[in-house]
Amino acid sequence: MFFIFVALLTFASYVDSFVLPSRTGLGRISKLPSSSVEGQGLLKDGKSRDRFSKTDENIDELFGEFSNFLQKKQAQIISEIESIDGSGQKFCNDRWGAFDDKEGSKDLKSGGITRVFQKGNIVEKGACSFTLIKGGKLTVERAASIQGRHDKNDDGSPTIQPGDEYCAAALSMVLHTKSPMIPTFRSDVRIFLVRSSKDGQTFAWFGGGSDLTPYYLFDEDITFFHRTLHDLCVNFRKENESCNELIDYHIMKEACDDYFYLPARAEYRGTGGMFFDDIPANPSTMNFVKAVAENWMPSWLPIVEKRRGLDYTDQQKEWQLLRRGRYLEFNLLYDRGVKFGLANVNPRVEGVMVSAPPLIAWEYNHVIEKGSEEERLMNILKRPKIWIDC
Repeated sequence: MFFIFVALLTFASYVDSFVLPSRTGLGRISKLPSSSVEGQGLLKDGKSRDRFSKTDENIDELFGEFSNFLQKKQAQIISEIESIDGSGQKFCNDRWGAFDDKEGSKDLKSGGITRVFQKGNIVEKGACSFTLIKGGKLTVERAASIQGRHDKNDDGSPTIQPGDEYCAAALSMVLHTKSPMIPTFRSDVRIFLVRSSKDGQTFAWFGGGSDLTPYYLFDEDITFFHRTLHDLCVNFRKENESCNELIDYHIMKEACDDYFYLPARAEYRGTGGMFFDDIPANPSTMNFVKAVAENWMPSWLPIVEKRRGLDYTDQQKEWQLLRRGRYLEFNLLYDRGVKFGLANVNPRVEGVMVSAPPLIAWEYNHVIEKGSEEERLMNILKRPKIWIDC
């Protein structure tokens, strides 16, 4: 039981990453009609709209549907990766909290399923983790973080305060590749819900995205990846006109670049993708977030198939390990979920650090050869490229 208690505490810290202000500064809160989608989220000019809105009475059903979708998507992704890797290795199945088979676990509301893959032919280390929390209580810090983004006006907007009940569900994944010719892939989708104890109103919003961290640039691969994200947004907007100002690839791409930035190094972690955390939860936006998760493997696996047979040198592998050092630096210094998970008392370290690369390297004052492919990559990481012009 102690392990389960610690695990739940760690996840409670992890979900702070859902509500803490992003470095993009995109999130503010105000009350909107429950049926309103247009006018929420991010604007094309980069300004923020309302971070979340009052939800309708079916929000619990929506939360349950999305949570079930995440569990099914996790199983599907794991089967796909095990098949494509071809090594015979399998994901471990670490079920904790409400998902554990131990006696008494079924009485818990919260828990998770951590699946980790190691020593494969393609994926040197990968993790695909589902986490769920129900009936949580906002701490003073979490409540202040949300309320701090609340538009303080006199229109009857709710007050978020310590002790308010919250629920959260997330599916997160990172795939660290064995070959330096194949980029690391990271992705997540999540939902966060808060019930105000003051007026009984319920508020919920989605977040998520996906991005690449390459070690050697194949421009057509990165362009293909960004094209899938762009087309996903464009196609969704065509079918959901009320979301036209909310679903914008270019804004999400910029937010991704901004979030995955290492100020101490004055460089970006990778070639980006999409990042969002300001989408109010309703059936239409849930369909978009589901589509984001459905796009993960189709956006990455074609790159894997194209580059998996390429040879690489020891020097190129060493460069990959050096770049992985930057990946870990970001996780430990800047990533919200990792920072708050590790700051908790008795953290479930294995779960918090599951996204860390399997092997890394640091070399003092590493010098990059001029005119090399390594230099070409660094030029992009210093000045992010617009991969899709339209």
